[in-house]
Order: sequence, then C-alpha cells, then structure tokens
Amino acid sequence: MQKLYLVIPLAPLLGALIAGLFGWAIGRVWSHRVTIGLMIVATAGAFVVFFDVLHNGTVYNGTVYTWLTSGGIRFEVGFLIDRLTATMMVVVSFVSLMVHVYTIGYMADDPGYQRFFSYISLFTFSMLMLVMSNNFLQLFFGWEAVGLVSYLLIGFWYTRPTATFANLKAFLVNRVGDFGFLLGIGLVLVYFGTLDYAAVFARAPDVSGDTMEIVTGKPWLVMTVICLLLFVGAMGKSAQFPLHVWLPDSMEGPTPISALIHAATMVTAGIFMVARMSPLYEFSETARSVVLVIGGITALFMALVAITQNDIKRVVAYSTLSQLGYMTVALGASAYAGAIFHLMTHAFFKALLFLGAGSVIIALHHEQDMRRMGGMRKYMPITFGTMMIGALASAGIPPLAGFYSKEPIIEAARLSTIPGAGFAYFAVASCVFVTSLYTFRLMFMTFFGEERFRQVPAHGQGNEAHEGNAHHVSGGHDNHVHDAAHGHGHGEPRESPWVVWLPLVALAVPSIYTGYAYISSMLFGNFFGDAIKVLPQNDTIEAMKEHFHGAAAMGLHGLQTLPFWLAVGGIVTAWFFYIRRPDLPDAVARRFRPIYALLDHKYYFDELYQWLFAGGARALGNGLWKVGDVGVIDGLMVNGSARVVGWFSSVARHLQSGYIYHYAFAMIIGVFVFLTLREWLGQ
Repeated sequence: MQKLYLVIPLAPLLGALIAGLFGWAIGRVWSHRVTIGLMIVATAGAFVVFFDVLHNGTVYNGTVYTWLTSGGIRFEVGFLIDRLTATMMVVVSFVSLMVHVYTIGYMADDPGYQRFFSYISLFTFSMLMLVMSNNFLQLFFGWEAVGLVSYLLIGFWYTRPTATFANLKAFLVNRVGDFGFLLGIGLVLVYFGTLDYAAVFARAPDVSGDTMEIVTGKPWLVMTVICLLLFVGAMGKSAQFPLHVWLPDSMEGPTPISALIHAATMVTAGIFMVARMSPLYEFSETARSVVLVIGGITALFMALVAITQNDIKRVVAYSTLSQLGYMTVALGASAYAGAIFHLMTHAFFKALLFLGAGSVIIALHHEQDMRRMGGMRKYMPITFGTMMIGALASAGIPPLAGFYSKEPIIEAARLSTIPGAGFAYFAVASCVFVTSLYTFRLMFMTFFGEERFRQVPAHGQGNEAHEGNAHHVSGGHDNHVHDAAHGHGHGEPRESPWVVWLPLVALAVPSIYTGYAYISSMLFGNFFGDAIKVLPQNDTIEAMKEHFHGAAAMGLHGLQTLPFWLAVGGIVTAWFFYIRRPDLPDAVARRFRPIYALLDHKYYFDELYQWLFAGGARALGNGLWKVGDVGVIDGLMVNGSARVVGWFSSVARHLQSGYIYHYAFAMIIGVFVFLTLREWLGQ
C-alpha cells in the first residue's frame, strides 16, 4: 500500500508535467487523455485506500523523504493515512476528476487548453500533498502550492484586466492569512521542538498550561496563541470574514476552476487543517470561541449578500462562503466530524451547482447575468434536473445530503456552551431561510419565467443598485470559449455536450445519497477514530447521539423541525418574488435602498480595503519615494555629500594658488598650530 500512497499524488503531478511541458508536441486530445487517465489512476487509488482504511483499520504514518536535519530537528516529507485523510483524498480526487472531464467540453476551443489541464492537475497534486501530510512542513508546502496554482488559475485569462486584478487580490489576501499561519507553525517548533503531527499531539496536554507574554505583564496561553495564528491561515484559505473578499472575485477564472477551487479543494483546506489540529484546539476555549463567532458571521452575512447578486457564478460563490461559515461553526463547537461531513456533502452539491451554472453559461453564449436568462428548463432538462438536486441539497431539504450534514451543525451550535455559541446558533439557523431564498432565486430566475435571453436589455434595466456587479456583467464572462465548439450558433439554447452534463449526473448521485448513507458512521459512529480528538466536556456530537435513531428516522423527524420550515419558507418566498410577483424585487430594493446598497456593495469591504490597504500602501510607497528616496537618499546622502565636497573644494582651491610665498605662509601657520596644540595637549 505504501507504493500506492506515492502513486496517488504523483499521478496528477506527472500529468501536469506532461501537459505543461510537452502539450505543444502531443496536442490537445492527448493532453486531456493523459491528464484524465492519470487522474483516474489517482481517484481509483484513493478509493482503494479509503476502503482499506475503512474495512481493515489501516493507519500509516511514515517518512517518505528527509529534506533536512538541523540541531536534532528533522524536516521531512511524510504521509499520514487515516480515516480523515482517506475521506479527503476521495473527495478531492473524485471532484477533480469530474472537473477534468467537464473541462473537455467547456474549454474546447480555448487557446490555453493544454496549459489549463496542466494547471488543474498540478492543483490536485498540491491539494493531495496537503491532506496526506504528517507534519507541518509538508502541510505548509501544500498550503502554499495550492495558493500559487490558484493564482495561475484565477488569472488564467491573463489578458483581461479583471482576471489579473482578481488573482493578485486572491494572492495578497492569502499572504495575510499565510503570515499568521507561518507564525503559528514557528511557535509549534519553538514550544514542541518538532513539526511531526504525532509528536506534537502527544505533547499537547503537557504544553496546554504554558503561557507566553505577547505584551509585558499580559500572559497568554501558548496553545491559544498557536491556535489563533493557525486559524488566521484558515481564515485566508477558507475565505472567512474578514479575509473573505478574494473568493467572489476569483469567479474571473473559468467555471471549471470555480468548481475545483471552491467546492472540494482550496477553500476547504482551512477546514481540514483545523479538524486535523483538533488535539490542539480542544485545549483553548478562547480559540474555539473565536472560530465559532467568525463562522457565524461568515455564514449569515455572506448569505445575505448572495440575495443581491445577479451574476450566476457570484451567487454560487457567496453560497460557498456561507457554507464554509457553517463548517467553521462546527469546528468552533467541537463538532469536527460534523465539519468534515458537511465538507464532503458540500463538495458534491456545490461542484454540481458551479458546473451546472457553467453549462447554462455555455448555452447562452457566455451570458452570466440571471436577469437575461429565464425559461431554460425546457431547453436544458439534464442541467435543470441535476441543478435542482444540488439546489435542494444546498437548501437542506430531506432526504438529500445537505440536510443530513447541516442539521447537526445547527444542533451543535445550540448545544455548545462556549462564549459566542448563542450568536452562532442564531446565525446558522436563520441562514437556512436565506440559503433557500438565494438558491431558489437562482433556479427561478434561470430556469423558470419568461425567456429574457431573447430580449435586448435596455440600458439600466434591472435592479437599480447594480453598480457593484456592472463590470462582472460586461467583462466577467467566460467568453474565451467559442460557441461553435459546442455545436450551436446564436439560435435556440440547447443542452450541453455529454462531456459537460455527464459530470453533473455523476455529482448529482452523491448529492442525493451520501448524507443518508454516511451520517450514522461518519457522525455518530466514531468514523474518524483517533484522527479527531474531542474532550468529553466539549463533545456536542456525543450529546446529540442519544437522540439519533437512524438516518431514516432523522429524515422523517426533520420534516417537523424549525430548519426545514425555514428552508421551505425561503423557497416559497423566492417563488412569490421571482415567479408570482417579479415586479416586487425592484420595488423592495427601492424601498430599502440603503440596506440594498449595503448588501450589493458587500458591506463596502472591497472599497474599505482598496482605500485602507491598497491606497495606504500606495501612499506609504509615495511617501518613502518622495521623502526617503528623493529627499534623504538622493537629496541628502548623494546630492548632499556632493554639495559638501563641492563647497569644501571651492574653499580649499584658494590654498592652491601656485605662489611659493602662499605655500610658505601656510606652512608657517601649520607649524604654529601644531606647536600650540602640542603644548596644550602636553599640559
């Protein structure tokens, strides 16, 4: 099995190298054949490992390569294969494989076809190295590698200014989080003397009482500082408030990337990391409280923004932010298994929604504004049916997967007793209504009602406060794929090719059944074993266990609970506003213009960061240039020293007159000064 562990991450790496370095030679067809073939190898291997771990209880923790030994500390590349790792390997590889297949149709006529396949395979390799790591060094390598490749993918269409702005924004925001993450790893090395997971987790109880002084006279628990710094990294990578601003703009990348980055891979890295570090977080209530509150804020407030978005991909992007908030709340409530369970189900239905949105975009010649859609269900029955499954799962309607993973998170927040739990419960419970509202707003505006794609929109049509989305409607389309490649001109929209809809069907299946199939074992059956550690006094899942009587009973009971009726209420509200009375949204937007403007501008975080950080950095740079460079370095040090030398030379040149009696007089004066100084110093 150890050779198989190596094959799984190295297969997509090999595919990336072949497509990236030799794509020009092997051509488009063989580029996708090679990368997809090797992804099939990796995915099959991941399933083999998963079932081996599941049925045989195999746990592997070993070193693959020793990179450096310094002062008795070993820096290694190694694998930790347990149930948590195996679950992540299956999710990452399967979703990535679906994205690879989908890309054949979506990017069919793009000039960067081979480069794109190289990037997504390299991204998969990076993510697999991250989840399979058994030490902080390799974790950090995978962490930074997915950040680098996401930069390349978001800015894949680098000739578009919006794409280059978006990838730079993602890169810089993630550097903020990664700085905290690196400091946290540094503190782990200082206080534990090792970067190996097993050794760190074994020593965690001993270090749990140690303190350090960040400010003199103010002791902090070392464990709290480490956990908070590591979580700063998770806030950047998993787009948690206030480091969430990069994720919606990353929609500038091609739609397959939206699904790959935002469904099962990069944005879930932070969730996985905190779950993996559960032996540390359990010893810091302060850190878990911060995690809980940040997750609650992200879940509710990002969901509210989704209601005002008209770009179909941006609605799904803000949905991703909100669902990541759910997972973060679960982590803060010590329901780590619940967070990973929702990560798994969310990966399937969110990838389905992203790829479904891309299918609609293809059919409408790369139109992304939902106000120019409508009535698409009769033209795209497969896309409509699969997206409806994803929408119902996202809304948490039983018996779909989203219901089984969201309901325990809401209950865990209710049962938690740490500070901030009350707010988190309110946030995730009320978010159920908002999630259903924006999800079915998307479905109704896209697939129901009049066929607005036949209309030529007048200037200013639609919601009046749409300035925040304007540039995404005009310049944010996936307009690099030629319509001819998909077998249609500018006539009737039609169902996408099979390479596009087949991944939708494949993702719809786990979106239906994974919640029902795995809740008993994964959530209440100690599925993750020793991979996740929870102290008895913090175990909210154990508190839920006595009320769990099987998946079927939970599904039936779910029909009577508050979250279910909130979800139904959101669906009915969306139907009333966007089917029954489509005139009401504009009227409500005008009536509550300040609130609408606040949501439409995403709470003005982009403007604030642009002014404070980007503008502040430019002002600092200008100041350093004008004062430091021009004034001090050039003006004082370079030109100033030259002026001093010039002045001294202008004075000294009068002594070089060429007359002997001047030199004799200077010598006499010099001797006189010398004798005077000698006499004075001698006394």
